[in-house]
Amino acid sequence: MTTENNLSENEEKNNPNEVSQDPSENTVSHDANRHEEDAEHLEEHEEVEISLTDALKEMEKIINTPNAGENFKRFNLLKEKASHYIHDEVEDKKHEYVEAGNPAENFSYEHPSQNKYSALVNIFKEKHDSFQKGQEEEQKKNLEHRQNIIERLKNLYTSSEPGINLFKSIREIKEDWSKAGQVAKSEFKILNNNYFHHLNQFYQMLDLNKEFLEQEYSHNLEKREHIIARAKELENEPVIQKALNELQYLHKLWKEEAEPVAEEFREKTWEEFKEISNKIHERKSELSASIEKEQTVNLEKKNEIIAEIKKLSEPSETPNHNYWQNAIKRVEDLRSEFLKTGSVPRKLSNQNWNDFKTTLRGFNTTKNNYYKSLKGSQQANLEEKLKLIQTAQDNMNNEEWDISVPLFKKLQEDWKKVGHVPKSMTNKIWDEFRDACNAFFNNYREKSNTSTDNWKENYKNKKALLDELKLVSNEEGSIERIEQIKTSWNNIGKVPRDKISINSEFNKTLREKLKINKINELELKEEGLSENQLTDKARKIKNQISDLEAEIVKLENNLSFFNKPSRENPLLRDTYNTIDEKKAHLETLKQNLHSIISGD
Repeated sequence: MTTENNLSENEEKNNPNEVSQDPSENTVSHDANRHEEDAEHLEEHEEVEISLTDALKEMEKIINTPNAGENFKRFNLLKEKASHYIHDEVEDKKHEYVEAGNPAENFSYEHPSQNKYSALVNIFKEKHDSFQKGQEEEQKKNLEHRQNIIERLKNLYTSSEPGINLFKSIREIKEDWSKAGQVAKSEFKILNNNYFHHLNQFYQMLDLNKEFLEQEYSHNLEKREHIIARAKELENEPVIQKALNELQYLHKLWKEEAEPVAEEFREKTWEEFKEISNKIHERKSELSASIEKEQTVNLEKKNEIIAEIKKLSEPSETPNHNYWQNAIKRVEDLRSEFLKTGSVPRKLSNQNWNDFKTTLRGFNTTKNNYYKSLKGSQQANLEEKLKLIQTAQDNMNNEEWDISVPLFKKLQEDWKKVGHVPKSMTNKIWDEFRDACNAFFNNYREKSNTSTDNWKENYKNKKALLDELKLVSNEEGSIERIEQIKTSWNNIGKVPRDKISINSEFNKTLREKLKINKINELELKEEGLSENQLTDKARKIKNQISDLEAEIVKLENNLSFFNKPSRENPLLRDTYNTIDEKKAHLETLKQNLHSIISGD
């Protein structure tokens, strides 16, 4: 019957003092190796996409740990991720460069994270090399220590002195062996087999001491029963990876600390433990199914992200700046979400990643084309805003509040309506415009506070003029009286804010009186007008002159349709009279405009 670690009779006869390997030991070792492979298989599926920034932070964190070199596998995985991202981003830049019409051979770009990446890789290489040297030295010491343990074991059954407590001595040797450090993999197999060879030799020697052997068998059986009991608990462990990892450890204990036992229990306990191990191992299919299901969900989620980015790249309506700014933020969120989502089925991983990168590039291309088209309009917007700045600076010391306050409010409204300007000029022109507006309104508030008392007196004077205007009729001298009242009104300053409606009432009354006296407001001879008021009046007169001239030309053209147009023609008499009135009105307006321009 095959046992775990006892030599077969033939093997013992053939080579009693050298290395031997029991078939059942192969079974135990093979089973442990199988579970070790399971653990490595699980680690492959623990991989989660992370961003370049996070990968570099994790690499930096690793090299700052005391034993950085032992994290080679983790660091190497992060290094590959970071290198992959840097390469992809450089390719994106090259794609944009070539797409802009530049020759590919002239492309030159250094990724901002390249230097940090290279430094981290070099530092880790130095630390890993140092760690490897330390490991080699440590393993040499451990090898020597284990060889000494084997020598002690060999001496225990070949040349032990009388009175030595064999039970205590073998306990110490087995405990020292279990606590001894690792050795090189190339040395471990031979070393381990030598140890168990001499351990078996020791137990064969103990056949002469049945009492001690029974104690040893009983002790080891108890250990086996504890291992089996724990293995049974692992059958119900919900985290399969945890169960497989711990099972691997239990096999190590079985091989190193729970051997041998009495003949009648050897095969029985081993078969029981092996059966439980196989049941746990069979749960690997559950894990694979779970991983496959999770990866399928991740694939669907990542494909949804790709579809949303593609949709943002192809807006149904003509997009504007706000659309693209919101889209850029959303795409950045989607990119982070994509990277944080777990792995997908390996056979679809590359295709999924390439789809993601292609869609991102498509979005960036469409977005960049939009902003290229904006450059022309942005220059026009810049010129428009520079005009607003010039107007604000020209009027920031203007204290004709009735005109300047509405002007500045309109300037601010117009500023908001004008579109974007080149980014390099945004802050500069805004500072200039804001400074001019602040200077004006600060002056306005300061002067307004000191003028409040005068405003009340102004209101009284304007109220008296309004009452006087209401009494004017269409008798002789009324026009001159209206002109006097209007001139006096112009010379009175502001009124309190809550009384400002008096201005509207005055203008309404003025228009009624001018209508009664059949005179246009622009024909009034006014004095006391400010420079801005004169400019505004001149502009209005120019506009009305232009309108009158157009009307006169139109009427005269209408007359040309008649063969012999004459004032004697009853049908044309009213047209001639209208033309004469408009020409007279036109002449009056021209005289008024001349007076304003000449300063008379």
